[in-house]
Amino acid sequence: MSLPVDDLENDDLIEHDGDDRAVEEAGMLSPKLIFEAVRRNGEEELLRPNRALLFSGIAAGILISFSVLGEALLRSWLPDAEWRYVVENMGYTFGFMLVILGRMQLFTENTITTVAPVLISGSGAGAWRMVELWALVLGANVIGAFGVAAFLAYAPVLSGEVAAAMMELSQHATGMAAFDGMMRGIPAGVLIAALVWMLPTAKGNEVVLIFLFTWLIALGDFTHIVAGSVEMAYLMVQGELGLLQAVFGFFLPVLAGNVIGGTVIFTLLVWAQIQPEVRS
Repeated sequence: MSLPVDDLENDDLIEHDGDDRAVEEAGMLSPKLIFEAVRRNGEEELLRPNRALLFSGIAAGILISFSVLGEALLRSWLPDAEWRYVVENMGYTFGFMLVILGRMQLFTENTITTVAPVLISGSGAGAWRMVELWALVLGANVIGAFGVAAFLAYAPVLSGEVAAAMMELSQHATGMAAFDGMMRGIPAGVLIAALVWMLPTAKGNEVVLIFLFTWLIALGDFTHIVAGSVEMAYLMVQGELGLLQAVFGFFLPVLAGNVIGGTVIFTLLVWAQIQPEVRS
């Protein structure tokens, strides 16, 4: 399903004639210009063919595994010292760098970029397309996560130490209570949304920004639905985690937390401060 262009295109959002150039250059932008940059990116995503979204989402699900793998590699090599937790969590940033800089479809990014044009258009068709895109991208992310998890579990690619670290990390991520997983998903959703919001002003510092924000997610032991899906899948393909516990104890609560943090809290608060400056 393709979203009617008329429902999304609203190039009169910003009042000043020079704003288009400012959005393109993405320098020190005002909040309304940052919102416009995010809106245009979200509009492009909503208009992409489903086939492209599917394969991009699968690629993101595969590449995000390097967050879990990077953390496991550092854990397996570092000594068991008090500072190890801080350093090993730097590995969590690897997958996010691959996905975000590679412009792959990651579900938690879509919870802010695709909401922006829908808020502007107020279109029912736009809202439906947004939900359709969310479902497609999330499903594709999970497919990629299961594919790479099966590969890591059964192909001779991990040493015993790294495999053991992967198992420990996966059991920890999926082993918390459902309510705790949801609550920990809220700050992760906020941080990813804030990262998307700040990227238009990064101006060559994207790597540093992605590193700091995703490292903070790992340090806070917050839950992320796509990276967590790799850990969930790693356990499931080896029979270490049942379907009901995976879905209702981990997946749905974390999904809810990420959506609450990224969309309900961050995006709508941003919209509230932008709305008075936007033409009706």
